Amino acid sequence: MARVSTYLNFMGNTEDAFAFYGDVFGTVPEGPVMRFGDLPDRPGSPSLSEDEARQIMHIELPILAGHVLMATDMLASQGHSLRVGNNTTISLQPDTRAEADDLYRKLSVNGSDGTGMNEMPWGQYWGCTLDQFGVRWMISLPL
Repeated sequence: MARVSTYLNFMGNTEDAFAFYGDVFGTVPEGPVMRFGDLPDRPGSPSLSEDEARQIMHIELPILAGHVLMATDMLASQGHSLRVGNNTTISLQPDTRAEADDLYRKLSVNGSDGTGMNEMPWGQYWGCTLDQFGVRWMISLPL
């Protein structure tokens, strides 16, 4: 079933933030918490330090009325930096690949920082774009 959620980026303190948000909303993360070290090594990808391997790649926390907060830690070793504009993303999870492609195409018009829609190693058909008004959108669909 399609859903919309909010995706947050942190610089190494996702776990602390989600412990706080869990206390605030009286909830616990749903599904497995994925860490960067859980991903299989890919040829040409940079190695991660032990600290980065423990960082959160993906976590989901239900809050109110079915809304879900999702988050990741950004990795400085991969050139990531946190700033206003990349700290919050609207995450769309449509029902079909065709709908995902259509949403991405429409939201990307006159936008920037687009990744295109690609099959990702974490099992998602995924893409992200900054629209013409500076709003960041992520679209994902299980493979």
